[in-house]
Amino acid sequence: MHQQDLESLRSQIDSLNLEILRLINERASVVEEIGKIKEKQGVNRYDPLRERHMLDLIKENNNGPLNQMTVDYIFKQIFKTALKQLEAEKKKELLVSRKEKSEDTVINVNGELIGTGAPSFVFGPCAVESYEQVAAVAATIQEKGLKLIRGGAYKPRTSPYDFQGLGLEGLKILKDVSKEYGLGVITEIVTPADLDHALDYIDVIQIGARNMQNFELLKAAGATNKPVLLKRGLAATIDEFIHAAEYIMSKGNENIILCERGIRTYEKATRNTLDISAVPILKQETHLPVMVDVTHSTGRRDLLLPCSKAAIAIGADGVMAEVHPDPSVALSDQQQQMDIPTFNAYYEELLKFMKQYEVSK
Repeated sequence: MHQQDLESLRSQIDSLNLEILRLINERASVVEEIGKIKEKQGVNRYDPLRERHMLDLIKENNNGPLNQMTVDYIFKQIFKTALKQLEAEKKKELLVSRKEKSEDTVINVNGELIGTGAPSFVFGPCAVESYEQVAAVAATIQEKGLKLIRGGAYKPRTSPYDFQGLGLEGLKILKDVSKEYGLGVITEIVTPADLDHALDYIDVIQIGARNMQNFELLKAAGATNKPVLLKRGLAATIDEFIHAAEYIMSKGNENIILCERGIRTYEKATRNTLDISAVPILKQETHLPVMVDVTHSTGRRDLLLPCSKAAIAIGADGVMAEVHPDPSVALSDQQQQMDIPTFNAYYEELLKFMKQYEVSK
């Protein structure tokens, strides 16, 4: 008789287990629906007040035999599982992720293939000041067989009284120089409104460090068919940098070049701190090409060559640096730009290093 009672009770347990399983899965389905609504509303997925309300309701209706501490523990585990479920839904693979696309993205700009493993180079003045100034730099870039030039027509500056760039006139100068010297133009755009009339003048949209989380600008750039060079923010984590790129790609533009340009730390020996380890991390985490801006990361001409060598050695897809015919009279960043003789010597040493590096590999 006792054995029959035991089996009957065990059968009840089995039925209750299955009922609990059904209810837990039913609860999980409701949690998914709540998650979808919260995502649309932009509401935080975890609501401590709601959790407190549920626990209070359970406590009011707990008639034993389980004590309240045990009941609280069980339901907190259920709540925690539900939160993990919501987070798992949120963490679907990003479009920029290496898991989403295993092969490297290669971007063609004016015949220069960026992302093939061979380093590309982007040189040019910090700001466009005149046709003669940009043309002098373009001539030496062309002599080296290079295909790209950078230059700022719009200059977001720390002080509102500093030179802000020539705007549309600067874009026209870049376009004229690019036609004469056969160079692809990379220039920074600071607002979605400027983007509309800049597209006819440029080959690559640069989004600067201060605008890395200007989400409207990111989305506007993502809606174009122009490649985008995205610089890492001054205090941005790598995860934030990757998500900024995702904003661009989510709008349909897959041609994104990531650019490490140094981050702000307590160190004062350089303008910023070059996070060289970001290069292999970004190469592992994303399928996008990664460049290094050695000028803005260091702010020192004497460090441009060793930092360029470090960038190439660690696997960067390219190096960016600033060149000006006469940095002493430049309207911005005089101390960090190379003059043309310095640039020539820098590039010659860089080529020597690259040949030696290839031999030693």
